[in-house]
Amino acid sequence: MVNNGEVEPDAPDADQRPITLGKREGRSPRDMALSLAVLLIPIALLLTFYRVVLDGDEPIRVDPAPAVQEARSAGAFPVVLPAGLGDDWRVTTAMFRRQDDGATLRLGYVDPGDDPVQLVQSSVPAETLLPAELTEDAEVRGMFRAPSGVWRRYDARPGEAALVLAESGRTVVVVGRSEWANLEALASSLS
Repeated sequence: MVNNGEVEPDAPDADQRPITLGKREGRSPRDMALSLAVLLIPIALLLTFYRVVLDGDEPIRVDPAPAVQEARSAGAFPVVLPAGLGDDWRVTTAMFRRQDDGATLRLGYVDPGDDPVQLVQSSVPAETLLPAELTEDAEVRGMFRAPSGVWRRYDARPGEAALVLAESGRTVVVVGRSEWANLEALASSLS
């Protein structure tokens, strides 16, 4: 370009200049925190609604009646059910299965302390059932007397305890990560 007889170097085109942001045009930590708050506040509100209003932390309850009816219809063993347990005992699973060596009814509970407890009733021979349910290393730790009979106390898998009632043609197992008092309450309620 010529200006009063002097030649000026060509000015760089606008599209070739480096882009620089002014102090007000950049992102500050405060801006990032506000952006995160806009995302996190609705998520926290939805989570609170799910837990408080919809009882999202409660275990899903199931109706054990179909599995119990199937077990009774099979006639493989006399089926016993808990009677008189409070509403804080929740049935979460119910399954009846026939096998070559017998049949098994499993009812899964969540006890008042929110611990899992399983009630297993089976016509599978005890010498086959107990190692499968309690492990080969399970040891008898004492006895418990209930209206339904004399139960043997076992240490089962790590962290679990069990009560076993072995009768002719049927074995009943109450096993879980619960306190002895809860296991005994379930065993005592069976009729």
